[in-house]
Amino acid sequence: QVQLVESGGGLVQPGGSLSVSCAASGIIPSTSVMGWYRQTPGSQRELVATITTAGATNYADSVWGRFTISKDNAMNTVTLQMNSLKPGDTAVYYCSLRFYRSFVPYSYWGEGTQVTVSS
Repeated sequence: QVQLVESGGGLVQPGGSLSVSCAASGIIPSTSVMGWYRQTPGSQRELVATITTAGATNYADSVWGRFTISKDNAMNTVTLQMNSLKPGDTAVYYCSLRFYRSFVPYSYWGEGTQVTVSS
């Protein structure tokens, strides 16, 4: 059973920094994609950033240059460093893990952690 446990998040003033981390446990293939998505009430969950085992990253345009995603493959952890935060970044942030096993896709989500950017 794969589980994702998120940590971090909280309240920060505009222009501030915050990081969220996620640790995956269970039987996880050596090749996977981990990432972060976010969601606000009444809106669809949207991509923030993803990173592959090889280190290839993908960012939403709205966070490009402000957020940095990193991954520790040995520990199966992923961290999102968020700088220059804006009120529009306020959302519940969800960790994600995707991989293939015997050509079958698997997708897992964390429970979410609240990030609030407000003065």
